Order: sequence, then C-alpha cells, then structure tokens
Amino acid sequence: MIYLFLVLIIIASVAIGLFILIQNPKGGGLAGNIAGFNSQFMGVKQTTDVLEKGTWVMAIAIALLCLFSAFFIPEGKSSSREPVNARPATSAPAPASGSPLQNTPPPAK
Repeated sequence: MIYLFLVLIIIASVAIGLFILIQNPKGGGLAGNIAGFNSQFMGVKQTTDVLEKGTWVMAIAIALLCLFSAFFIPEGKSSSREPVNARPATSAPAPASGSPLQNTPPPAK
C-alpha cells in the first residue's frame, strides 16, 4: 500500500512540475518591473487561471497523499536491516584513569 502512495506522489509531483513550467510568467518581480513587459495578452488570463488552479490542486493532492501515507507505514519492529551504527559488536575498554589527555606523552622536540 505504501508503494501505491509513493507512485501517486511521484506522478503528482511530475504533474505539478509540468503545470509550473507551462505557466507564463506574470511579469512581476525584478525582471518585470525593469523591462516593463505586460504578459496579459488576449486569452492568456483564462489559460493562466486553469494552470494556476491545477497547480493548487496538485499541491493539495501531494500534501494529502503525504499525510495519508503516514497511516500506512508499518509500526513496531523494523525490517531485518539494522541501522549502520546501532551498536558496536565489541565494546572498547575504558580508560585506566583520568582523561585521555593526561595519559599522552609530551611532544618530542
């Protein structure tokens, strides 16, 4: 079940990326103010509304899929794989006394 959510999240992420890349720039920001361009040509406003709504729908879908996928992550014991640095096989001996800096010889000249 978790793999289904993973595939759906990847598909929604690709779709939101396409929606963002297809959109025309709004002309705001630094580049629009300096150049003075206006991207509101005939029919562009309606297309941008559809693409903007699609972007919001995909963003909400990704957020909901991520939240709902947390319910399907199995709890309890982990898989047979153990963490890399979980516990060393053998323990190192404790220092004899004091800090390790006290047991170091003076530097040679």
